[in-house]
Amino acid sequence: MRTQHRTTTSDIKQPTRPRLFSTPARSARNEIETFSLIMAPTLYDVKPEPGDLIEIFRGSYQHWAVYIGDGFVVHLAPPSEVPGAGANSVMSVFCENALVKRAGLWDVVGTDKWEINNTLDDQYEPRAAYLVVQEALELVGIKLPYCVFQMNCEHFATELRYGKAQSRQVRRAGEAVIAAGVATVVSLGLVALVGAIFGGGRKEKKDTQ
Repeated sequence: MRTQHRTTTSDIKQPTRPRLFSTPARSARNEIETFSLIMAPTLYDVKPEPGDLIEIFRGSYQHWAVYIGDGFVVHLAPPSEVPGAGANSVMSVFCENALVKRAGLWDVVGTDKWEINNTLDDQYEPRAAYLVVQEALELVGIKLPYCVFQMNCEHFATELRYGKAQSRQVRRAGEAVIAAGVATVVSLGLVALVGAIFGGGRKEKKDTQ
């Protein structure tokens, strides 16, 4: 008689389960960096390089940071500068000091959109990336004077990359104020001109009578 063989679970080839990270040589740091860059909402699917400037869109304003590699940034942060601060971020206007922090890109970005913004490269020569990163790390943990108009997070970031503190959002705000002022002056001038024309006409008519 032929002996019947019973199939057991050991005889059934089990399907291999896919791994989240298929390369075993990858370090935990690289995995965290990859996860952060995938999850953070960005305007462009480009990985930042050390020394790049990161612009984060908070809604009513933009926050800036310097990318130092391995998924981390250094940024100048007043107490109100946190993801999702919204209207509370206006309190930074009254801050006199801000702390230089090293944090994960994802922790600083939160759910906000961000992009790499090195557009001032057209005007200024960027400093060597290793110098930008080195000086940024040397400032971590230090409190610096903070002023929305003269030394904000964008001033801090651009000074590290270019050696020149620049803030385009402050310049744009100033231009808007000037434009509004000119418009107000023009409007008042037109009102005065109209008043003079019609007022003069009434006076001339009265004198004629």
